Amino acid sequence: MIELRRIVEGPMLIDELMSKHTSYGIGGPAKAYITPKNTFDLANILQFAKKHNIPTYFVGSGSNLLVSDDGIDGLVITLGKSLKDLKIIESTVYAESGVMLGKLVKECINRNLSGIESLVGVPGTLGGALVMNAGAFGGEISNCLINVSSMNMFGEIKKYNKNDINFSYRSSTFPKNEIIISAKFKLIKSDKDTVNLKKLDASGGRKATQPLKFRSAGSVFKNPTTGHAAGYYIDQAGLKGTKVGDAEISPIHANFFVNHGNAKANDIIELIKIAKKTVKEKFGVLLELELKTLGFKSGTFKV
Repeated sequence: MIELRRIVEGPMLIDELMSKHTSYGIGGPAKAYITPKNTFDLANILQFAKKHNIPTYFVGSGSNLLVSDDGIDGLVITLGKSLKDLKIIESTVYAESGVMLGKLVKECINRNLSGIESLVGVPGTLGGALVMNAGAFGGEISNCLINVSSMNMFGEIKKYNKNDINFSYRSSTFPKNEIIISAKFKLIKSDKDTVNLKKLDASGGRKATQPLKFRSAGSVFKNPTTGHAAGYYIDQAGLKGTKVGDAEISPIHANFFVNHGNAKANDIIELIKIAKKTVKEKFGVLLELELKTLGFKSGTFKV
């Protein structure tokens, strides 16, 4: 780590608790938590990690992430406070991956650009949103996408057109060993009233149905491809309000598991297993995690 520190230009925190960098407020220490200063810094870090076989993980703002209580034996790299350039020319949008999704949506709405207004209020960085194909109220971040630039572990920049990547519900096929650095979008010029109406529908629905007062990581499970939403099955299984430690299946939205202050990753894991097992037994539906996980052994979430 001493040798790595010599080459890193941006902030590098040793044995940094991931609980400080996740919306859940949960997670043990990462060997190093790095915010590269720019793409040149990022390339040097990735090349160093590749050369020395250091496990490397990419995160955004930690808004849809559960990290192990044991922490992460490797580098955690985030671009959330470094690559934040945002340019809008007419209806074309260029944004670096560290731009917060909320800021991107707001700036587009202010210019009466339509296409991503349903994502208002969705947390996280643009990079994380693209990897997850973030969506809400009928819209997805990939809908208006033109292309994406990423960097691989050799420090090489690669460009993907939208058709090069398969986007599906809360999923994409971006290579796991690459980090997104920027994206370009083409939106639709609309009128103020239409854009604001779509925005209000989305933000109103979020406030009415989600437990925004407590720490969470958004939806825990993906909605099944057929039948009802994941939250419906968990609710009908009678699991709303179920608690393990300081974690709870929200009484407001059954697909949100909240941290009341001192929850551990193991508490969330136990709730995940309870929900999966009960829903499978009662309805024959196997719930699949939407929540991203980091630092856990294979099989941790199986029931």
